[in-house]
Amino acid sequence: MNVQIEEGWKRVLAPEFEKPYFKELTDFVRQEYRATTVYPPGRLIFNAFNLCPFDKVKVVIIGQDPYHGPGQAHGLCFSVNDGIPFPPSLQNIFKEIHDDLGMPIPASGNLTRWAEQGVLLLNATLTVRAHQAGSHQGKGWEIFTDAVIRVLAESREHLVFILWGSYAQKKGAFIDRQRHLVLTSVHPSPLSAYHGFFGNKHFSRANAYLVEHGEKPIQW
Repeated sequence: MNVQIEEGWKRVLAPEFEKPYFKELTDFVRQEYRATTVYPPGRLIFNAFNLCPFDKVKVVIIGQDPYHGPGQAHGLCFSVNDGIPFPPSLQNIFKEIHDDLGMPIPASGNLTRWAEQGVLLLNATLTVRAHQAGSHQGKGWEIFTDAVIRVLAESREHLVFILWGSYAQKKGAFIDRQRHLVLTSVHPSPLSAYHGFFGNKHFSRANAYLVEHGEKPIQW
C-alpha cells in the first residue's frame, strides 16, 4: 500500500505511518487486495483526504465501513459513484437536507462535491472485503482514523464534527466542545432515522456555525 496522500495530511500524519501497527495494517491490506476483491479500488483508499486537504477541512462526517457491493465505494463515507442507486442511509441524508434546507434531492449519490468544499467524509475503516461487512475491522484502521480525528480536533479551531449513531459518537467522544461544534443524533439508517435523525437540522446548524466563524457555508 503506497500511501499517496495529500501533502498536508502526509505532514500531520507522518508519525502514524511510522508506527508498527500501520506497517502491519499495510501488509494485511496489500495481501487482501492480492488475494480477493476489496473495496474501494486501491487508488481510492485515501480519496477522502486527497479531495479534502488538511488545511481546507471545515466539517467532518464519520462513517463506519466502506460499502461492500460492486461499484459503490470510492473512499468517501456514505457516498456512492455516479449511476449507483442510493443506499438507504444516503437516501435519508438527502431527505433530511431537503427538509432542512429545501434543496432538491440530487440525481447522483456521489458526494465528491462536498469533499471539495471542505467536508472530510471519513470512514473508521478504509477498506472492506467484497460482500463481507466489517471484514477489515480491528486490523488497525480504527487506530489510524482516531489519530486523524485527534489531529484535527487538537490543531484546528471551529470545525464541525457530525456524529451519527453510537459508533461515531464513541469515536468523537474526546473532541473539545468549547473549541468545535459537535452535532450528534441517531444514525440515518432506516432502522433509526425516525428516532431523531429526521429533523436534526445538522446541515443548517453546521452552515450557521461556519458562517458565524467567517467560513463559507457548504452547498449541501
